[in-house]
Amino acid sequence: MPSEAIYLEDMDTKKVWSVTVNPAPDNNDYYITYGFGYSNYKHTSNGVLQELKVFVPQKENCKVQILHLENELAKKKNLKIVYYLKPVLDEDEIKSNGYIELKYNNCTNVITLQNQTKNAQNRVTAYIACSEKIASYTGSKMSFIGRGTIKNPEGIRKLELDRENTLGKDGIVAIELKISLEAFERKDIVITLGADENALNLQDVAYKYANVNNTVSEYENTKRYWRELLGNIKVETPVESMNIMLNGWLLYQTLCSRMFARSGYYQSGGAYGFRDQLQDCIGLKYISPDFLRKQIIRHSEHQFIEGDVEHWWHEETGRGIRTRFSDDLLWLPYMVVEYIKFTGDASILEEETSYVKGNILEDGIDERYDLYLPTQEKESIYKHCIRAIEKSLNFGENGLPKIGSGDWNDGFNTVGNKGRGESVWLGFFQYKVLQEFSKICEKYGDRLNGTETMETEKNSENAEDIANRKEMNKQIESMRAEKYRKIMEDLRKALNTNAWDGRWYRRAFMDDGNVLGSIQNEECRIDSIAQSWATISGAGDNDKKYISMESLENHLIDKEAGIIKLLDPPFEKSKLEPGYIKAYIPGTRENGGQYTHGAIWAIIAEAILGFGEKGVEYFRMINPIEHARTKDEAKKYRVEPYVMPADIYGGELAGRGGWTWYTGSSSWMYEAGIRYILGLNIEGKVLRMKPHIPNNWKEYSIRYKCGNSIYNIKVINRSGNAKEVEEIWMDGKKISQEEIYIDNRRLEKDEILLNENGGVYNVEVIL
Repeated sequence: MPSEAIYLEDMDTKKVWSVTVNPAPDNNDYYITYGFGYSNYKHTSNGVLQELKVFVPQKENCKVQILHLENELAKKKNLKIVYYLKPVLDEDEIKSNGYIELKYNNCTNVITLQNQTKNAQNRVTAYIACSEKIASYTGSKMSFIGRGTIKNPEGIRKLELDRENTLGKDGIVAIELKISLEAFERKDIVITLGADENALNLQDVAYKYANVNNTVSEYENTKRYWRELLGNIKVETPVESMNIMLNGWLLYQTLCSRMFARSGYYQSGGAYGFRDQLQDCIGLKYISPDFLRKQIIRHSEHQFIEGDVEHWWHEETGRGIRTRFSDDLLWLPYMVVEYIKFTGDASILEEETSYVKGNILEDGIDERYDLYLPTQEKESIYKHCIRAIEKSLNFGENGLPKIGSGDWNDGFNTVGNKGRGESVWLGFFQYKVLQEFSKICEKYGDRLNGTETMETEKNSENAEDIANRKEMNKQIESMRAEKYRKIMEDLRKALNTNAWDGRWYRRAFMDDGNVLGSIQNEECRIDSIAQSWATISGAGDNDKKYISMESLENHLIDKEAGIIKLLDPPFEKSKLEPGYIKAYIPGTRENGGQYTHGAIWAIIAEAILGFGEKGVEYFRMINPIEHARTKDEAKKYRVEPYVMPADIYGGELAGRGGWTWYTGSSSWMYEAGIRYILGLNIEGKVLRMKPHIPNNWKEYSIRYKCGNSIYNIKVINRSGNAKEVEEIWMDGKKISQEEIYIDNRRLEKDEILLNENGGVYNVEVIL
């Protein structure tokens, strides 16, 4: 049942219904449109057309609803409108029940709600404001619902609601408006629900949205904002469902749920996850790399001086959780490399930020929730990354990194709780980080060795002394790069020997000597992400990469259900005790269902190996639109077909969607489509086209906004082979890359130089 509703009553016929399909629908159809930044509900009942537009303005903390009513009959209509709300001004309903005070200001026509407990976090004031005069109101559930239900509340049919100012144990808010519509008359009513810590701001916003014209104008501004923000890239491919998701919906989901709200229907926490929101920016860099830069800086400030990080934290309280998760810290250098590669801007390495301080976890303690305060000491982002990498260099007897209290799969929380468990996936991920960051150590170490060197250069007038110091810097950093390359060499050897199971890579070595991801197992014989990252990282032996991905296809891709499983068979009855993952019903979430984040890595691996047909097939297969093309499919899928689900069930519930909106898979899905399938690779001032598409695609197009310039890119598969770029034409002229140099190298035949300073460029890429 919803905690918010708008009811209408025809005062002449006494018929009552809700404007939306819940909670009190009538027998007429409801039409719902979801767009970027708004939702629109349409319905006709009793000769009254209703259209409800719902949006959140960009600069105010409120939700605005514009109820448009049209009398379609040649006689007057007398209507009662009741807006119902079940407020929660605390961590949950139980804590706020009985503590919310309701007040109505007759002069401003605003109802305010405030939690009266002493918890400072709950001192925000919520409010309800209307463009029409509030005729009556109540804060009593008993008064409004009575002996009925939310589907049929008794209070609707009263002449007016009982004025109850205090919300009791089962408190609600219901406000009543009364309007008349002459024959064929139209009218707009605005209802605003908001919250603010500042009473003056509250009054200003309430006053602004009491004006219908202001509200309609803000509605159009909000839609325009989202269109422009999401319009940096527009694609046109032979696959309609791919176009829809890549042309806005994936990034809209990422921004709304993952970045702005950090909340969704199935998980509402508001926290920043260290690994989570960093990865969300992998797709957002195409809108603005500044999203990624700000996130890197923000997250670096939640790293401990020892190198480990807070697994998650709340900005409002400063409280977070210190854990032994082994992958979190490595996402910092991974995303720093992404930022530098995409923008060509290495200045982020010089940004100085603080750490957080707190007690180190004692033996036997896997996590601690506490208030972690910032340190006085600040270091460069480069040093933050080095501390993270150095902290991660903790290997077990098989030569693989120790898993701690879990790696990317949080559900493996008992694999290494005695300190011996090792992660195969983490080995591949760590290899990739070392591979990329060792280049940074080598390239930028001479001028990024910390404050001591920079101060020496600044204060010394001895040119020879400065030169010697710089040379020493280079040697030190070169030694670090060499150290990392030696670790990579040992790691690669361990991954391709100790972690190889004959037809695929194992997943982990447990404390008790058991192995996850082995053909010998009754459960969890094969795990997806170890296979995909063998390719993504480049650490897998060449033959093993192809063999392991073939095994992934044979054992983990369920075309009938349209899913790519994370592992198979699921945990249930075997002696293996990997952690809380086993508590999930077999076939759900990480335990043998599709965990979409990991499924997308399989798509990326297929593309990297050159299997364009498979990459597009699997991208289409897990696309939510493809799970709801018919009524029968939609009834099985049961969740929204326009946003990525975190998971889709296997097993007995195969094909049913799990939780939606709040999932890191939306950003990775965008990256898979734009970069790895369609081949748009941005590297500073260079655009490199590396498509991995099916051979039967004749052509596709990408409109890319680069600064103030527009690039209209058409990719033509002239050869029918779709393997590599043969030539590039711009504005009717063939580009001769042999004559173009950047960073002391000649451009490759699949590259063009980008210009951000304006102009429209028509590019043809011939395969």
